[in-house]
Amino acid sequence: MSESSKLENAVSSEEEKVSEPRPSYVKLAMRNMVRKKGQSLKHFFLTTIGLLGFLIGLSYLTR
Repeated sequence: MSESSKLENAVSSEEEKVSEPRPSYVKLAMRNMVRKKGQSLKHFFLTTIGLLGFLIGLSYLTR
């Protein structure tokens, strides 16, 4: 393979990387949740329990 063809291949691969759009925030978040299943589920359930506790406490105080 000649030097010029190697250079052309390198330039074309860089152009492909640049033209490829960055993944969206939602896509990155979904990928992260799939990788860290246990931690995501734990945080989800803690948030749910905390929100329910807050709403029940608020309804108890304002009855």
